[in-house]
Amino acid sequence: MAISYQPGFGNDFETESVAGALPQGQNSPQQCPLGLYAEQLSGSPFTAPRGKNERSWLYRIRPSVKHTTSFRRMDTNDWLSAPQHSEPSLALGQYRWDPIPAAPSATGFLAGMHTMTTAGDVMTQVGMAAHVYDFNDDNPDEYVCNADGELLFVPQQGLLTLHTELGVMTVEPGEIALIPRGMTFKTVCAKQTVRGYVCENYGAPLTLPERGPIGANCLANPRDFKTPVAAYEDKETPCRVVYKWCGGFHETHIAHSPLDVVAWHGNYVPYKYDLSTFSPVGALLFDHPDPSIFTVLTSPTEQDGTANIDFVIFPPRWLVAENTFRPPWYHRNIMSEFMGLIYGQYDAKEEGFVPGGMSLHNQMLPHGPDAAGFEKASNAELTPQKLDGTMAFMFETRYAQQVSSYAASLPSLQKDYAQCWDGLERKFKSPT
Repeated sequence: MAISYQPGFGNDFETESVAGALPQGQNSPQQCPLGLYAEQLSGSPFTAPRGKNERSWLYRIRPSVKHTTSFRRMDTNDWLSAPQHSEPSLALGQYRWDPIPAAPSATGFLAGMHTMTTAGDVMTQVGMAAHVYDFNDDNPDEYVCNADGELLFVPQQGLLTLHTELGVMTVEPGEIALIPRGMTFKTVCAKQTVRGYVCENYGAPLTLPERGPIGANCLANPRDFKTPVAAYEDKETPCRVVYKWCGGFHETHIAHSPLDVVAWHGNYVPYKYDLSTFSPVGALLFDHPDPSIFTVLTSPTEQDGTANIDFVIFPPRWLVAENTFRPPWYHRNIMSEFMGLIYGQYDAKEEGFVPGGMSLHNQMLPHGPDAAGFEKASNAELTPQKLDGTMAFMFETRYAQQVSSYAASLPSLQKDYAQCWDGLERKFKSPT
């Protein structure tokens, strides 16, 4: 099946999968075309300012009140929410992990989701959680609705297909996809292993950062974001819908698919983005700029310039600065950084940080290049250098990130990670 998309970020889209299904000139006619039901899905309060008001009108076979029956609480393996109600089992420190162990065969999406860190409070809609996923099986009759936050998928291995109420997206390593809060979806991996990362954003929706003096172009350009066209399931078979709500999981069973939207219009939408279309900017003469110039998406807060989440990437780019230590400098930061590597090598770490791996540097804990990376960059010939074949990212938040018990007990936790700085020797030479 060829999948089509509509370009643009924050646009007001309209699309129909059957000609004549979309009402014209009004949202809620007395009788909708083709016997469909009109329903609004709101991602913001009704009275939010026009520029921040998010809603879509859906024209569906059944209203979503028919997509739930009675709920039953259910347990999940390792998908947690903030705040965690147990003391961290790891002492304070900088942490790094190799890739998680491969999932057993016949592992589905929910069983393959594992929380690494949580921050903030899901009940007050602040903060985030960082997850990893690894699954290899499909359940065509299982659907998920996350009322707690939007989900940003960052694939590291395999092709993942996301069927949402508003259409279908495929996403693979080097791309990202976002599903808005409260939108029902299902995952399809075609029974192949898919692995990657997920940022669950409890706070304000992710949006494009302001460019400031950069101006109107570069970084992530709006036209490169792709929203699916309408596509619906019309099947009368038993289906299970799992709701995540206030950190808990609840299941309901219905006799038909909940993905029955035949047409829709609005701006509360899922989307995907190809990270290779990010246009980086950087220092053209000297010094290493702040990593904020690599921000793809940001979840703002009431405090200007302080993000609930920044999604930052470190893509292929040229390094040309003169008389400059070119990798990221040593620093301590008010923000907490969860980092992953999609492919290639990260320029600040010579060894130990591999694709599928992760690191966590919490707020005000020092970090930076390892000893080998420092020596290499300090003594390199400063000709123009192309960093190629690499893609790392950060989920950066203003809140401290608490490590989950799953992450703390992983055999891939590098207990000797902090030793990567042991080789940083005293070089001070007193003038006397």
